[in-house]
Amino acid sequence: MTSTHRASAHSDIVAIAFGTTVLMWTLGYVGRLPPAFVPSPLLLLCLLACVCGGGLVAGRLTPRGWRGGPPVGILVAALNLLILGSLLTGDRPNQIVPSALWWLPGWAIVSTGLATAGAWLGARKSPPPRERDWVHALAVVASGATLLLIVVGGVVTGYGAGLAVVDWPNSFGYNMFLYPLSRMTGNVYYEHSHRLMGSLVGLTTLVLVVQLLRSEDRRSIRFLGVAALLMVVAQGILGGLRVTGRLTLSTSAEDTSPSITLAVVHGVLGQVFLGTTVSIAVSTSPAWRRSQRSYPASSASTDQTLAILLTALLVMQLVLGAIQRHMIRGLLMHITLACVVALAAVGSGVRAWGLYHDQPILRRLGIALLAGTAGQLVLGIGAAAVTGIWKRSVAAPPIQVLITTAHQALGAVLLALAVMLALWCFRLLRQAPPVPHEEDSPAVGLREKVPAGTWGDPGRP
Repeated sequence: MTSTHRASAHSDIVAIAFGTTVLMWTLGYVGRLPPAFVPSPLLLLCLLACVCGGGLVAGRLTPRGWRGGPPVGILVAALNLLILGSLLTGDRPNQIVPSALWWLPGWAIVSTGLATAGAWLGARKSPPPRERDWVHALAVVASGATLLLIVVGGVVTGYGAGLAVVDWPNSFGYNMFLYPLSRMTGNVYYEHSHRLMGSLVGLTTLVLVVQLLRSEDRRSIRFLGVAALLMVVAQGILGGLRVTGRLTLSTSAEDTSPSITLAVVHGVLGQVFLGTTVSIAVSTSPAWRRSQRSYPASSASTDQTLAILLTALLVMQLVLGAIQRHMIRGLLMHITLACVVALAAVGSGVRAWGLYHDQPILRRLGIALLAGTAGQLVLGIGAAAVTGIWKRSVAAPPIQVLITTAHQALGAVLLALAVMLALWCFRLLRQAPPVPHEEDSPAVGLREKVPAGTWGDPGRP
């Protein structure tokens, strides 16, 4: 039985606008990191090009043509106020500068104009756009934004910047979205940008769930979306309580009691949330809707069990990894379980790659799992080496943060791959009956029972 859904009227605009915003935030974050620090004029040019690119996608991939540009530009402008609001405040908390009166409409006009120009270019001489599932596209955007948030969180942990901002949900008394950009330097930049990125992920999840509730006929997917929303809300609260230890608006460190335990739970829940968004993205994909459980395989139950086991082992490994990063303990257990996880990942990857030649999805997932496992082992060795060279007593150098964060992020990717493999194994494979041996064949039994010299005798002409 194939699943059905009702297309949402504005799902294309929403998916394109959120995708454009996530790309802009990614470039903006990387461009302001100390090792890369891109000059502001060049970074601004790249961000404006992203807005134009979002309009180009709307003009080329939707039937709206150039008319898809204005709504994309307006929505992108609104979403970016989550971070650009930091340009509107003065020296006192939540003081709005007079220039906001022209800055806000000016930014909306520029964003709309660029997106419209991009849509006009995209609509010129382009083939008629094929029908796309934009709810699925939004789910992919949510998964990508979550992975980015995990990377940003890894940088926070790597630099030990988790307590750089002492209060929550405010930032040094400012509304979180109005904290001045000029003050986002050093560890404050790492921690505050993590909070802003979390707000974007939360908003993306909320809009995704609304789209799912409006378009999905499958109760399981609607339930999964609501679970993701509850999870991201809990994740935000855990992140705040990790800093303050209790609900308080005080900006004094004496009134807070930071919790390392909550930091570990916060980190692990982020990985589980990624697996949830990936599950939604997979189950809303056109390939999932077209497929059915029709490929008979005698090893189906084995591979389904292995995929589930690998997912569970990866979650356990992520817990140990979070304990190691935050509490500096459990390294031996982390390394021991890593060997078990590697064996399970290689086994699942080789079987998915080698056994199912007629299932390209499983083959690609198997190859990705093998490549990711190899890369994770290399990064794990590198993380242990750099952590041993530069102790926690000194400021972590960028190379150490880069390697440890990449190790953490690739662990999240492996969990996503394991979830995808498990989902597709259950979607595509069905257990085939065992093939009878030749001596058990009915024809063999019949041949043995036919008396010699009769019509059934193989030697009789």
